[in-house]
Amino acid sequence: QAQLVESGGGLVQAGGSLRLSCAASGRTFSDYTIGWFRQAPGKEREFVAALRWSGGSTAYADSVKGRFTISRDSAKNTVFLQMNSLKPEDTAVYYCATTKVVRSSWYTPSFYNGWGQGTQVTVSS
Repeated sequence: QAQLVESGGGLVQAGGSLRLSCAASGRTFSDYTIGWFRQAPGKEREFVAALRWSGGSTAYADSVKGRFTISRDSAKNTVFLQMNSLKPEDTAVYYCATTKVVRSSWYTPSFYNGWGQGTQVTVSS
């Protein structure tokens, strides 16, 4: 399975934007769905967005629809999470991981593997 490295986090004011990257080392993303999750202190890890590498199908959590966009760059073997109109409640460590389960299971972190180390996103009010 692909080993993943997240980057792009940081501190931003509410209303600002960040773009996170999830890069695979060692192998490609083919045949995988790549998911972004986030975990705030004291809270469970929650689904943010997912993209099936083959075909490009996507899914989003209701809390980020219209603000976040997941995309891919095949040449760079990288998945991006463009985050716009950020809110303080978006503050969390953001992780990417991979899965091969069906779409209805994309939202469950236990179905994913190859978690990266995470990247901190902090949105100030």
